[in-house]
Amino acid sequence: MSTTSTSATADSGSRAGAAPSAAGLLPAGTWVVRIERFGFSARVYRQALVLGCVLCGLTLAATAVSLTLGDFSMSVTDVLAVVAGEASPMLTHVVVDMRLPRVLTGIGVGAALAVSGMILQRLAHNPLVSPDIIGINAGASAAAVATIVLFAGTTLQVAGGALTGAVVTAMLLYMMAYRRGVAGYRLVLIGIGLTAMLSSVTSYLLTRTDIDSAERAMIWLTGSLANRSWSHAATIWLALAVLVPVTLALTRQLRLLQLGDDTAAALGGRVQSARAALLFTSAATAAFATAVAGPVAFVALVAPQIVRRLLRERVVGMLPAMACGALLVISSDLLARTAFGPSELPVGVITGVLGAPYLLYLLTRMNRIGHG
Repeated sequence: MSTTSTSATADSGSRAGAAPSAAGLLPAGTWVVRIERFGFSARVYRQALVLGCVLCGLTLAATAVSLTLGDFSMSVTDVLAVVAGEASPMLTHVVVDMRLPRVLTGIGVGAALAVSGMILQRLAHNPLVSPDIIGINAGASAAAVATIVLFAGTTLQVAGGALTGAVVTAMLLYMMAYRRGVAGYRLVLIGIGLTAMLSSVTSYLLTRTDIDSAERAMIWLTGSLANRSWSHAATIWLALAVLVPVTLALTRQLRLLQLGDDTAAALGGRVQSARAALLFTSAATAAFATAVAGPVAFVALVAPQIVRRLLRERVVGMLPAMACGALLVISSDLLARTAFGPSELPVGVITGVLGAPYLLYLLTRMNRIGHG
């Protein structure tokens, strides 16, 4: 039916039948899994797997704490009773209908933003690239605000507008950056210009509307998980169920593109089609996250970089990146709900406060080592 081969070193990995990497060797600590019946093979990096499991455990712990805290406090035992179906109707309503959709939406949003940021940073060879920077979130925000201000759209219509705006912005970004291919620096520079332009459109719309619409738009623009329902959770998790496998299928092409276009083409990489597919996959994951929670700042920028520094290797590390993004959003939302007394802050405020110093650190570090 199937066989599984593993390797702890680069040499043994090659003997197990795995295709060598572009450099000719697999990194130490690589497990190669091959299922012969379906022609499927995958590389599992031991360090990434361990880190991913640790971060998933921390996310699960933060989730449990988040489910117990709120206006109606309860214990972890009460939450477990709800899961087992043995709790009172009131406890079940609080956990299942009010808190669990919010938590699941936050986990999905964090994971989606981390995947989007990871793809963009590796495509552009730049740790400062994220959907926040190159205009994807700005496109989603402009379209969502237009839906609120011009059409008084419902929550579902605002989400659809944000999704449309992000995808259209990604298409425009690719077409404007394309010149016999898409170089990383052109992607960044044009993205910054698009961000400035779309942010101006958003500001103009806010100044031309009434106070109620402006207040509603500003809450959305900050990034919030308040009043999330099962429809929001289902939307982001269905998006992840489709887009994460697509990203995994494109992982080999992403590794090749990191070697440079000429080397990637020489090794059989489909350079332009792969770059376009990765760019739109990144845009789609960020678009769905923004559609259900608003533009939650800095998660897409910070999560992949934290994981990369913890792994100390140039591996994709998708599982730990997703877990790190989920942990950042859930922890920030927990802090926003409980650390400021009766007032509840939007989660985007906390991620912005935590992420801005990290961005300054990256800028300072890149300036110090001489990279623009």
